[in-house]
Amino acid sequence: MNWIYEPWPWYVAGPMIAFIMFLLIMVDKNFGMSSNLRTLCTICGAGNKVSFFKFDWKSQKWNLIVVLGAIIGGFIGSNFLSVDTAVLINPDTISDLKVLGFKSAGAAYLPTELFDTNALLNLKNVLLLAIGGLLVGFGARYAGGCTSGHAISGLSNLQAPSLVAVIGFFIGGLLMIHFIFPLLF
Repeated sequence: MNWIYEPWPWYVAGPMIAFIMFLLIMVDKNFGMSSNLRTLCTICGAGNKVSFFKFDWKSQKWNLIVVLGAIIGGFIGSNFLSVDTAVLINPDTISDLKVLGFKSAGAAYLPTELFDTNALLNLKNVLLLAIGGLLVGFGARYAGGCTSGHAISGLSNLQAPSLVAVIGFFIGGLLMIHFIFPLLF
């Protein structure tokens, strides 16, 4: 049963995503993961302090099921449906990352130098992760949604602001990886 361990081809996964987006459009719902953080903060009482979190979170319960499904699906996929979890990346990229100190490049799903529990003992890594998290959170709020919401849901709805946001995400990613990332490592 080797087929279980192979990634789904684009011609299967793509239409499945399109079908889900079609269903969401039909029931007038928008998909996005960052909106779930807002919902979770509201459930925890953030609406008592900040007006942004004052909304009817119960209308977003369906979206929390998406998060639960992503967590469960990721767990099942990585633990039961995957033989090798290393990401296949270009050998030139692997050697470039190794020069920057990422010895796990090409051998692990995430760079263990940043995401292993031992990395949390390094102040530089903790600061990079905290600052990166703040910037991602600010960017998602400023852009009115995250990459998944704009790129999948927004573009499916033909929303011009989502097109601008996705172009901005790509430009920001290219600037980061080519100019800022080498300075950090």
